[in-house]
Amino acid sequence: MTNLRAGLIGLGMMGRHHARVLRSLDGVDLVGVADPAGDPHKVAGGLTVQPDIEALIETGLDYCVVATPTAYHEEIGLALASAGVHALIEKPLSKDSEGSAKLAAAFQAAGLVGAVGHIERYNPALQSLRSRLLDGELGDIYQIITRRQGPFPARIADVGVVKDLATHDIDLTAWVVGSPFVSVAARTVHKSGRDHEDLVAVTGQLADGTVTSHLVNWLSPMKERVTIVTGDRGAYIADTLHADLTFHANGSIPTAWDDLAQFRGVSEGDVVRYAIAKPEPLRTEHEAFRDAILGKEETDIVTMLQGLATVEVAEAVLDSARDGTTVRLERQRQVEE
Repeated sequence: MTNLRAGLIGLGMMGRHHARVLRSLDGVDLVGVADPAGDPHKVAGGLTVQPDIEALIETGLDYCVVATPTAYHEEIGLALASAGVHALIEKPLSKDSEGSAKLAAAFQAAGLVGAVGHIERYNPALQSLRSRLLDGELGDIYQIITRRQGPFPARIADVGVVKDLATHDIDLTAWVVGSPFVSVAARTVHKSGRDHEDLVAVTGQLADGTVTSHLVNWLSPMKERVTIVTGDRGAYIADTLHADLTFHANGSIPTAWDDLAQFRGVSEGDVVRYAIAKPEPLRTEHEAFRDAILGKEETDIVTMLQGLATVEVAEAVLDSARDGTTVRLERQRQVEE
């Protein structure tokens, strides 16, 4: 079978990693790259760096990876849909829900595979966590907490921390339990002198009643990527920086010391750190998208409708922070279609 012909537009920090994976992917040939700013990381190899999406399409593509700044996602994605080219667009899907809805509709109408690069879904720790939650190993789920903080990324200029980073947590939270957000309340701060927010604290609730809490910033000197899920039988901690998953079980042995039992509440049980395979998330994401284009069953891609739902929640977070209110999500999109 002939290899799929892939293109890549956007040769910046993320684009260089996409190029590396595309070149090593079975059944795929990277045949064209584009970036009006050139090739700062020298990833083109022997390929001509095209100036725009139209020139890249002319090279003859089956699919294209879009790793440009968010502001250009809508324009580029619509051009690809019009040309009949499947697309994997980096998150967020677009700068706003209106553009995201246009993209989702265009790819659906054209019968094309459109996906969003929410790479955390492919983190081995979160994939193992989701599987265990779906198997009922935690019992009823009470709360999901995420913390995503670190130094300011110089690569980001067109969006704030909500759409750049918090969209990871919005998507993974709804996906890991299979339930959409129904409300959010948030506060933001602006400390870097930019137009966009640098820190957000969000409290939310999912349709199944799960309470969520998200702390996201790019003002911290240390880097942290943690997801904690608490339920009837204990708590899971997923460290997505290191792809580690740990389970803290509720204890089955009663605490004889009454004062200590009152102070601690739920008793401490066994702690298990799981040994899990750790493939590179970006490679897993690319393999899933390739397989979806080939029509293979049970491929796990982030659809554009799911990407749209995440952008809608992100906009609700910003609305809540601006107005000081709790915002309810009117449309509850299912995270599994």
